[in-house]
Amino acid sequence: MELSLKLQHFEGPMDLLLHLIEKNKVSIYDIPIAMITDQYMEYLESMDRNVLDDMSEFLVMAATLLDIKAKMLLPAEKDEDGEEIDPRDELVARLLEYKMYKYMSLQLKDREDEAGKKLFRQQQLPEEVIRFRPPVDTEQLLEDVTILKLGAVFAEVIRRQEERVDPVRSQFGRIEKEQVDTKKVMTSVTRRIMRKNRCTFRSLLEHREGKMYAVITFLTVLELVRQGKVLVQQDGLFGEIYINAAKGVSADSAAEVLEVDGYE
Repeated sequence: MELSLKLQHFEGPMDLLLHLIEKNKVSIYDIPIAMITDQYMEYLESMDRNVLDDMSEFLVMAATLLDIKAKMLLPAEKDEDGEEIDPRDELVARLLEYKMYKYMSLQLKDREDEAGKKLFRQQQLPEEVIRFRPPVDTEQLLEDVTILKLGAVFAEVIRRQEERVDPVRSQFGRIEKEQVDTKKVMTSVTRRIMRKNRCTFRSLLEHREGKMYAVITFLTVLELVRQGKVLVQQDGLFGEIYINAAKGVSADSAAEVLEVDGYE
């Protein structure tokens, strides 16, 4: 059967196959592979060889058709149930899927064209109509409201508020900055050590409460040890720490050394 094929641009090999099937008026479920393959190859020979991207897609489909044509000449294969496997099944499924999406795209294109022909005018309402709000009937609004329902709503609001509270941060107390004069504390601690000549570190901390005071006291003792103004002794692990003033060091001279070294 000869077919005069009018050359035209097809979107892809599936589009060409559908065109050939419709042109020959054959069933898509029973494609005459030999005839369709011959017509498909005729179209490839007439294609522009410079369009390599399009040619590659059409050549892949040509190889698929030739493979199916060869399998049709061989004894039919059978599946696990003993039924013959048609080599055209996969191609038919692909053609049906392509045909469905193609017709859907055409319908969407028609709807787009129809929508482009319609114009809608802007809303034109009087300001009085736009600003109008129907009156609220409070009796009707509160008709089904009871104390129990109000209690349930209130409990729900409280529950949501509690869920928004961070369970960890909410337990934090207020942090207040301790106002401590570093110079005065260091001078006071130094003179107390020098006047007593021997004391315990615990007694220095008991003189005043506060973390900043404890830190400054500890730093003062370390600095006096570094300068050789005091000697520190501890009899055992976690035992009492004794601070002994060095011989020949007065309270005023030790305090002056701290000021010269920058602990003002």
